[in-house]
Amino acid sequence: MSSRLKADLALAACTLLWGATFVVVQRALESASVFVFMALRFGLGALVLALMYRRAVAALSRDEIRAGVEIGLFLFCGYAFQNAGLLYTSASNVAFITGFGVVLVPLLLAVFWRRRVSGWAGGGAVLALAGLYFLTVPAGAGFAGVNRGDLLAFVCSVMFALHIIFIGRYTGKHSVAALTFVQVAASGALSAAAIPAFAAAGMEAARLAWTGALIFGVLITAIGATAIAFSAQVWAQRYTTASHTAILLTLEPVFAALTSYVVLHERLGPRALIGAGLILAGILLAELKGPMQSAADSPGPVTEVAESTTVSETPPSGERESRDD
Repeated sequence: MSSRLKADLALAACTLLWGATFVVVQRALESASVFVFMALRFGLGALVLALMYRRAVAALSRDEIRAGVEIGLFLFCGYAFQNAGLLYTSASNVAFITGFGVVLVPLLLAVFWRRRVSGWAGGGAVLALAGLYFLTVPAGAGFAGVNRGDLLAFVCSVMFALHIIFIGRYTGKHSVAALTFVQVAASGALSAAAIPAFAAAGMEAARLAWTGALIFGVLITAIGATAIAFSAQVWAQRYTTASHTAILLTLEPVFAALTSYVVLHERLGPRALIGAGLILAGILLAELKGPMQSAADSPGPVTEVAESTTVSETPPSGERESRDD
């Protein structure tokens, strides 16, 4: 078996794992409140990464800590809104809406950083936006019928888009291992701090029951989807092409929908299927025809496309970027 085929299979396995975690997390949240689950997930993830990258952690600089905390803030917000969304809507919807964050990246760069948006990236955004409408806005009910969970997932997609952008700003300046560890550790610390804060505000009571679903959810997301899958992705992208990577990672919401169908018996109706298809088409158009994205160090699913495939800022001169292989 060639190294390229092994790499493609590894990326496919990572994508399948990340897609499956939407259902896993949804079940785990039956036994723990959002921030309790996140504190457990990111706390364990930070511990595993500290062992994996102990040399980089031991040599952390003040600038690396500052950059990692900044990235970790967006990571924390993204997962907070994503997990909250899973309480109110289907895992399939959350997965496809989270994937929408990929096409938001060039738009946010254009609006706030005055970067040029290619026609392909713009077209992808239009397709994905149309898909988002079909997926989330019920026929006949209009925007008044939008599910609260879908709205939370949309905010999640914005947070992950910002997470992608800020990772792109810092990966060329700091150690990838250092940023990976600090952002996960910062997310864990923010999650732990949010538990008493949200409880005191009456917004979310702390809840924890050590069930099999919760333990499995923490282990699979902290170790499998963060430490192992991310490391496998970094290795795989040395041996495969950017287009292969983009296509394989785009399949994450598809795997999420299939997992939801098999495990939870969730079904997308005809309108939702059209929306999901348009979102996927928009993501693929932006990924394959827009400025190529560079893989950096997002630690876990997003679309985990957003969490695992990160985008550097478009260069001022408008030249195409290449993935780090």
